[in-house]
Amino acid sequence: MGEWLAEQFEESRPRLRAIARRMLGSPTEADDAVQEVWLRLSRSGSEGIDNLGGWLTTVVSRVCLDMLRSRRSRREEPVGSDLPESVSLGDEDGRPEQDVLLADSIGPALVAVLDSLDPRERLAFVLHDLFGVPFAEIAPIVDRSPAATRQLASRARRRLQGQSGADLQPARILDPRRMALVDAFLAASRNGDFQALLALLDPEVVLRADPVAVRSASARQERGAPSLDEAIRGRDAVARVFAGRAAAARAALVGGVPAAVWAPGGRARVAFVMKWREGKIVQIDIVADPRRLRELELVF
Repeated sequence: MGEWLAEQFEESRPRLRAIARRMLGSPTEADDAVQEVWLRLSRSGSEGIDNLGGWLTTVVSRVCLDMLRSRRSRREEPVGSDLPESVSLGDEDGRPEQDVLLADSIGPALVAVLDSLDPRERLAFVLHDLFGVPFAEIAPIVDRSPAATRQLASRARRRLQGQSGADLQPARILDPRRMALVDAFLAASRNGDFQALLALLDPEVVLRADPVAVRSASARQERGAPSLDEAIRGRDAVARVFAGRAAAARAALVGGVPAAVWAPGGRARVAFVMKWREGKIVQIDIVADPRRLRELELVF
């Protein structure tokens, strides 16, 4: 039974860690939370647990809630929230074959907006909006009715909207999951993780570059930079362009939409404007023309 329980836990570990990362914003604290869940499971065993997956989600959520409350009472910052991590990817529909995606790819942009929330708001929002847990299952964790739990998540969304910036239109609500996908894309690019890039790109994705970006890429051609003279089509070709690159790019809002910028010294030099469909990137426009950059609404 002990070996079976350990195997079941290991299968659930990526999801538990993903929840903890989103809740705590720190890889170090997320690992601590998941370890605490294992200790509780190993002590209690599986007796009386009808749904092990649900039990593990509940326990990791309660552990994270306690850690957030303790952090707030001491006014601490999350430990190790800026540490680079290997990328994992995710799917907006939560299909089993893609559950590992995005488990480790939470970045500072998402951490910043989630840190503004009350712990119970954060829990309700993360579990429901990012992991699809029903409010009826979240309610006992936060000691609220399902209706009140729904209100917690709704309040979290409104607060996240406020964190997007007063200059943004109300309809432009920061989408934490999509911002996490941008973080995942950049991490995959930096790490040269070709398979991770493929998982984030639509099969028919198109990459285009403005003339300034084309000239810049041509000037670096001797160092192996890709040719951007013409549009590049298809996820294999686009993934090859980005694999091992984008080392200094970071997540940003471009026109209110999650995207990326290269901004050495805090000044935007290149914007990677992205279009999305069903959780996949369908188009990337590389903008390096200073005049066009000034016209873009950039928040980074």
